[in-house]
Amino acid sequence: MVATTTYIAVLLLSLLSFVTTCIGVTLAIQFRRSKRSITCGIGFSAGIMMLISILELIPESIAKAGNLLTLTSVAAGVVLIWVLNIIIPHTHLVDESRKVERTTLRSAYLIVFGLILHDVPEGFAMANSYVASHSLGILVALAIALHNIPEEFAMAIPVVPLRRPRFLYGSALLSALAEPAGAIVGLLAVDVFPKLNPLFMAFAAGAMMFISLHELLPMARRYGHLGLFGVGAVCSLIVHQLLSMAIN
Repeated sequence: MVATTTYIAVLLLSLLSFVTTCIGVTLAIQFRRSKRSITCGIGFSAGIMMLISILELIPESIAKAGNLLTLTSVAAGVVLIWVLNIIIPHTHLVDESRKVERTTLRSAYLIVFGLILHDVPEGFAMANSYVASHSLGILVALAIALHNIPEEFAMAIPVVPLRRPRFLYGSALLSALAEPAGAIVGLLAVDVFPKLNPLFMAFAAGAMMFISLHELLPMARRYGHLGLFGVGAVCSLIVHQLLSMAIN
């Protein structure tokens, strides 16, 4: 049975991403024309998610559940998000050169679904990591919170031309709340199936890796300056090392 204090701690950690989501959206309003910054930020965002998945979640799962079950769970996470991408099509980029019209507004609504699709697995991963190890959970929470700034920045860019601040911040709020929702689902899953916690972490890792490769890399290509995508990825490696040193 997961303790009440664990629920409180996980929910508080998930609120870090709420703060950084707001930061990302605010930056998008101020600096939406800086494609170089966007590409670099996307590289950081993708890099930190890949590092957390490959260097933290998957090894922890392997240590407790073995190679075969871990790889199967990773594959299940990939397949689930892939299927959701097919069932719930979404976009992260809108043609900003066109006048705002119904199709643009529809695309903006799809962006919200895309944000939620990204954030729920992140909350799930953080919750299960915290149950496995408090230090691992804190590391994952900090990494996700940092990753949310450039990710939300890039994803808010297409919504800014709509000039609907209520819609923009309302979308950001839904995105931010998706992570605590994912965290609660993760804790409930561990409560019901405590022995499956390592597999839940591997499952979340698969989901996040798919998102990083399938969503963020193509997004960076559309903005151009792929060299800066690599710079962002290198920065994520440095930040990951610093976070690991600070937590451990």
